[in-house]
Amino acid sequence: MSDHTLSSGNADIAANLAKIQQNIDTACAVVGRENSDVTLICVSKNHDADHVRPALVAGRRVFGENRVQEAAGKWPGLREQFPDIELHLIGPLQTNKLKDAVALFDVIETVDRPKLANALAKHRDNTGECPDLYIQINIGEEPQKAGIAPADADAFITDCIERLKLPIKGLMCIPPVDEEPAPHFALLGKIADRHGLTIRSMGMSGDYEAAIRLGATHIRVGTAIFGSRGY
Repeated sequence: MSDHTLSSGNADIAANLAKIQQNIDTACAVVGRENSDVTLICVSKNHDADHVRPALVAGRRVFGENRVQEAAGKWPGLREQFPDIELHLIGPLQTNKLKDAVALFDVIETVDRPKLANALAKHRDNTGECPDLYIQINIGEEPQKAGIAPADADAFITDCIERLKLPIKGLMCIPPVDEEPAPHFALLGKIADRHGLTIRSMGMSGDYEAAIRLGATHIRVGTAIFGSRGY
């Protein structure tokens, strides 16, 4: 898709966002969905505040970051200018960063193991604070990726909701890069349906249109908006 090679100047970011929204609208129309059913998460990891600001000026308010420390250095200042930002943690969360993550993020999409779920519940019990949570499913059962295996998902989701009383709102996945994503998106939808979870965070720069056609409510797009990341 041509979006992969889009440039990353300030004017281009606004144009990139317009093109992506057009693609979202088209993908929704194909399956009879309203475009308001799909939230674009602008993945701003490895981009500094000045590079992110044009997306905010263009009206975007939902952003995703991979690392707590990077987000903590970037977003407090931007929130002063744009207080209605919704910030999602889309990278792995270590329990020693939990307190900072809960203070900073509105949504944590990467609840991926019992230890983290228990730590979130304990922090909630002690402080009354807990953002909305998504459970990360290792949908392709890849050993190098975090997430709950599909075979273990039902028990883990049930435990998080019923025993821990965590605010689980949906599921998140990252399909294998070398496989057709559609079957993985469909499987995530089936798992979500079994638990009455309406949010499915799936689809990135290369496959978000397919994800929308298969029920994605949140898509995580970075490169197609901001260009190549500066590591």
